[in-house]
Amino acid sequence: MLDVGGVGYLVHATPSAIRRADADELTIHTYLAVREDALQLYGFAEPAERELFVQLLAVNGVGPKVALAVVSGSPPAELRRAIVLGDTARFQAIPGIGKKTAERIVLELKEKLAGDDGAVPISSVAGTRPHLVAREALVELGYSVSEAEQALAATDPDLPPEERVRQALRAA
Repeated sequence: MLDVGGVGYLVHATPSAIRRADADELTIHTYLAVREDALQLYGFAEPAERELFVQLLAVNGVGPKVALAVVSGSPPAELRRAIVLGDTARFQAIPGIGKKTAERIVLELKEKLAGDDGAVPISSVAGTRPHLVAREALVELGYSVSEAEQALAATDPDLPPEERVRQALRAA
């Protein structure tokens, strides 16, 4: 619930926006989804989250709830990299997204995001390949895609993939 001048609004928000809610005053970037039978308000901690949410809504078969789940799962920059790299497994790990929807997200947004100025720097895309190798190695060892992402987040991204896998396994 968001209290604005004594009026309460129900806002479906990303986890990052909810973490900021402890403050007395905060700025939430919102999107109002208008349907025949309802007006739903979605809240985001930063403009990049909202922008990616709106882009996801343009994908056939992706509604506000699925788009919110996607944006809530990872930082927008990581999701943009996954789209540009064609990493459908990243999206299939999100509840409510199957193989076809993940492929559709990548297919429909890849050109849009690759064409954005500065949306996904070349250096960050090139640096993601070793990350994908390390993630796939952990998946082969029995981790889910989301568990592998969490395990790799705690490792040094500058290390080679095999060393990152070792670190992730030691931490488990």
